[in-house]
Amino acid sequence: MKTVRETSEIGAIPTIPNLITVIRTVVAVGLAAYALTIDDPLRWVVAAYLVYYLGDSLDGLTARVLDQETRAGAIHDIVSDRLCTALCAANLMVLQPDLWPAIVVFLLNFMVLDCLLSMSFLLWPIVSPNHFFAVDRQVFVMNWSHPAKALNNIGIIVAVVIGSLPVALVIVLAQISVKIWSARRVVALVRESEAAA
Repeated sequence: MKTVRETSEIGAIPTIPNLITVIRTVVAVGLAAYALTIDDPLRWVVAAYLVYYLGDSLDGLTARVLDQETRAGAIHDIVSDRLCTALCAANLMVLQPDLWPAIVVFLLNFMVLDCLLSMSFLLWPIVSPNHFFAVDRQVFVMNWSHPAKALNNIGIIVAVVIGSLPVALVIVLAQISVKIWSARRVVALVRESEAAA
């Protein structure tokens, strides 16, 4: 059974998980940026995604194991994820330029809607979106459970590998519909808590 970590404090900024986030972001962004400058970027894009995903898993695991989860760390992680994803997705457009409409929709979803949704944990006294199950189990499962987190970016990567614009659009539109439903649910939860107060 998961336990919720409640807090309204920002928490320490210099932590080992935050250092891991800095390192994985700098390396992933460097690899993705370099990939944008060369003719055959595939291996560099793969390396950037691997550093991003493995580093993102490692910083979260380290935060939990060392009991260094903080709200500041959660915000840092969310913002760093967006930077890594933006540059990696730019490379996806280079690799599959015909899929640019789907990649743009994906970026609008991930960079704006998903970012706002991820930051909504700040409206409750919990340490990160990983503890949102204490607020609403369904929103948590659809957005921050391990399968949901994996599908956030992997869907567009699969679409690029397949190389089909219709498939890519179906994937990103399904993702955005989940985020819109979740955002409406979070707004309803905020209104319920305001009415109760």
